[in-house]
Amino acid sequence: VQLQAFGGGLVQPGGSLRLSCAASGTIFSINVMGWYRQAPGKQRDLVAVVRRDGTTGYASSLKGRFTISRDNAKNTVYLQMNSLKPDDTAVYYCNAVISSMNYWGKGTQVTVSS
Repeated sequence: VQLQAFGGGLVQPGGSLRLSCAASGTIFSINVMGWYRQAPGKQRDLVAVVRRDGTTGYASSLKGRFTISRDNAKNTVYLQMNSLKPDDTAVYYCNAVISSMNYWGKGTQVTVSS
């Protein structure tokens, strides 16, 4: 199983970005898909997760600005990020839980700066 993330880049404060991550390989069913992020010198933290049935969970500080969604037919998870702040600068990693195993993408850089 491989995860490939797209959509990172440089954006000004207050702007928006949409990340996507597609899982490929031999996949029967993905239980949970999610996004995590790691800022320089910090640990990797949860951003948001979405279960196969569509239920979601967010880091409390991000709820309201970030929205996670998924397309089960495409094995793809999305993260819509609005009202971005410099503190959102980090490498964003997608994650998938398949048959109780964790899979990670390589990460995509998001930089929020004027």
